[in-house]
Amino acid sequence: MRIVIVGAGLLGLTLGYELASRGVEVEVLDARESGLGASAVNAGWIVPAEAAPVPAPGLIVKSLKWMVHKDSPLYIKPSLDPAHVRFMLRMWRHCNLTDFRAGYTAHLALAESTNDILDAYSADGVSFETHSAGLLMAFADAHNLEHHLPNLDVPASFGLDPQVLRGDDVREIEPVLRRGLGGGIFFPHERHLDPVAMMVSLRRRITEMGGTITENIAIDQVERSGEHIAAVHSGPHRFTADKFVLAAGAWTGQVTKLFGSPLPIRPGKGYSIDLQPPPVTLRGAINLSDAKVAVTPYDGRLRLSGTMEFANLDEVVNEARVAAIVQAPTRYFDGYVAPSTLPKATAGMRPMTPDGMPVIGELTGTTNAFVSSGHGMLGLTLAPGTSRALAGYLLGGPLPERLLPFTPARFTRRNRNAPAKSISGASK
Repeated sequence: MRIVIVGAGLLGLTLGYELASRGVEVEVLDARESGLGASAVNAGWIVPAEAAPVPAPGLIVKSLKWMVHKDSPLYIKPSLDPAHVRFMLRMWRHCNLTDFRAGYTAHLALAESTNDILDAYSADGVSFETHSAGLLMAFADAHNLEHHLPNLDVPASFGLDPQVLRGDDVREIEPVLRRGLGGGIFFPHERHLDPVAMMVSLRRRITEMGGTITENIAIDQVERSGEHIAAVHSGPHRFTADKFVLAAGAWTGQVTKLFGSPLPIRPGKGYSIDLQPPPVTLRGAINLSDAKVAVTPYDGRLRLSGTMEFANLDEVVNEARVAAIVQAPTRYFDGYVAPSTLPKATAGMRPMTPDGMPVIGELTGTTNAFVSSGHGMLGLTLAPGTSRALAGYLLGGPLPERLLPFTPARFTRRNRNAPAKSISGASK
């Protein structure tokens, strides 16, 4: 069997690895170099405990307040574009407790095997810096801590052992934190790793096992006969396969248009800054929860990540947002001094969906095209479980129950008037 994967980020490479390790002829295509974008600039967290969907109770009021501040944790650029308006209205409809808890539970089920899969990667020679020091959610405001407590039963039901810390008790986990904070929640089983090193190693193992990585190939046409996809094109290049998987991150929505089943996957821009040497020494990863900034200690550097910007599909860096990220730790850490000169930052486009959940499974209106995208800020946490489950399904196994909540059919309708034979090209 030959399978072509469109997209060489975390989802594309983990799926490519799973398929190549099972003897499948696999080729991974990417419009740029492999492992760029959100896959490279994320916080590096493996944190099922933080796997709640973005749409949450109270988000509507917060987002409306934050819209007027370009340095806020969440920024929604005003736009009259119909697709943007539809997306935001759909997202706000999911800002209720029932959908929030259902999505949280579905994510946790998908991430349940992540650590075991990562250990299997390591045993197979996939190498990356990794740390297993847990995750601390730190709160400057005690009211924000209290807001998180009612839903801790969800991660607790998956054995993640949340530990609630009031006031200065949070310094027992991280002594560098200032006195007088509101408290924290510590999850002892979480870990973090270097996503760039992991992707480089996954790419190497895929090629060692006979797979192919083809870069700088942007798909612009889809060749089909009825519901069967015969090939994808990039200019003069034609790629045939028995099955195709779309894992193009924030660009997946555009690619699915070529397949006749457009999905509402839109970009949510985030920023990442590496400080060298690290201005503070931390025991483990910390979520500065009030500021929505992730702090990740690596060997010789400290990574700050944050913000969610619903705007254009670009990686332009907004310096006002970068300045807010590098200033945020001053409220939480003793001894932290923000850099006097704004450090270099990189931006990545997270693939977001209206309900805050990935899209995984068979693409509506096709018999041999599939999608694995929309993982938002949880790409690294959910990618191993997603790709292992999807690989088994692609190779003829039953659809795993844990993938059922993520079906693409919840967003698409079969086009009954589609021509029997067609070549779909990108619009100009």
